[in-house]
Amino acid sequence: MRFAVDTWAPDYGSALDAAALEPAASEPNLDVEVPVADWTPQRPRDAPAPRVLFVDGVRRIDARVWISGDDGRTSLGVAASYAAGVVGCDGRARLLAARVRRGLFTPAPGAEAIVTRHGVYEPRMVDGDTAEQLAAGLQQRMGELEARAADEVDEPPRASTDRILVVDGPLFGRQHVPGAVGYVKTHRVGYLPSPAQPVVAALAPGQRTPLFALTDRRWSRYSWYTRLPGDEGHPWAGVVRCESSADLDPAAAARLADRVTATLPRFASAPHKDPRAPQNLYPIAGMERELASRLGDGALLYRALRAAAT
Repeated sequence: MRFAVDTWAPDYGSALDAAALEPAASEPNLDVEVPVADWTPQRPRDAPAPRVLFVDGVRRIDARVWISGDDGRTSLGVAASYAAGVVGCDGRARLLAARVRRGLFTPAPGAEAIVTRHGVYEPRMVDGDTAEQLAAGLQQRMGELEARAADEVDEPPRASTDRILVVDGPLFGRQHVPGAVGYVKTHRVGYLPSPAQPVVAALAPGQRTPLFALTDRRWSRYSWYTRLPGDEGHPWAGVVRCESSADLDPAAAARLADRVTATLPRFASAPHKDPRAPQNLYPIAGMERELASRLGDGALLYRALRAAAT
């Protein structure tokens, strides 16, 4: 018997659940860069970017709350803290922007801000009070805060053309940012049909697949898979998926994909330092820790919310 141990720590689930991959909403266009019959691993034809910005966010539910209206109806909500930031890397890493917000996520009409000794939770309307709807509302607001943080980074024009901006997660909502690339660490959807999947398994570290185009009800984008350096394991070990704006012409998207593929390996984490290695890049992991500390003490905020409810 032969087997491989995934370097991704089991406490975080799995980066790839091949048995539970959801089908893509629509068939991808695989002929963007080369015809699908000619798909092979691609070696980047561009040098690493001299400057890289990483954008990420964190969130935490501080308390679950029940909100009663004047009409006697009761709705579930969550009081949550969330933050977004930007780290710049050009030989050293620096935190360029960090923003923290607190919100009361609920469908209750007429919901008011919850004022506590340690923070104000502003009302944020969501579609319903199921756990999924509340989480989606919180995720949306965190994504919007990430986009604002990226927009606020003030750089000279030349720096913005020489850089790439890596967004942790799908690019949706941030595709207007110049040079932005979505960075997806976990695989939940099977985008490639069977004939193209062996190309992913054949990738060496620092190689990528050809571009393919994805379109669903919300938006369109280019995408590609690339493998990061790390311990060998199963065929998708160290593989991440990247996204870029569909507003680029295919040649420009291919150049961006080459530059991203050449750039990311130097930021890949090692298993003895990060339980989600190599996909959880060092700048993203460091920013997550910093942003989490800026959310404040969760137990203190919970007690403050309890006190405000009395």
